[in-house]
Amino acid sequence: MKKYGILNSNIAKLADDLGHMDLVCIGDLGLPVPKGVDKIDLALRKGSPSFLEVLKEYSDHVLIEKIFLAEEIKEKNKEQWQAVLDLLESNIIIEYISHEELKAMNTKVKAVIRTGEDTPYSNIILQSGVII
Repeated sequence: MKKYGILNSNIAKLADDLGHMDLVCIGDLGLPVPKGVDKIDLALRKGSPSFLEVLKEYSDHVLIEKIFLAEEIKEKNKEQWQAVLDLLESNIIIEYISHEELKAMNTKVKAVIRTGEDTPYSNIILQSGVII
């Protein structure tokens, strides 16, 4: 058994298999998952695990070069938006798109990790970087 790191076997395998520019979504409990896209469902109950808890663990183990956030998070969930900015490294490129565009982009992700988060627009698409 692993002593540390991502213990969820599905997320650990996903992280191990990522290549440069691969996309992964971490979403709240209401984010729809397109047909044919893998869903790793972590939701235990409303609010648990939180979006930030999952994002922190993921970002501790995966090199992220770019993120996509819904433009709406800036006005509809300012606290969560600021927490995301505080959590991630400052050199990560941020692209803001509409929530509808973010949902449409989920057809291109390797997986959607569903959290128990229950605050609006707590969704992010992460583009993996390359270790040089």
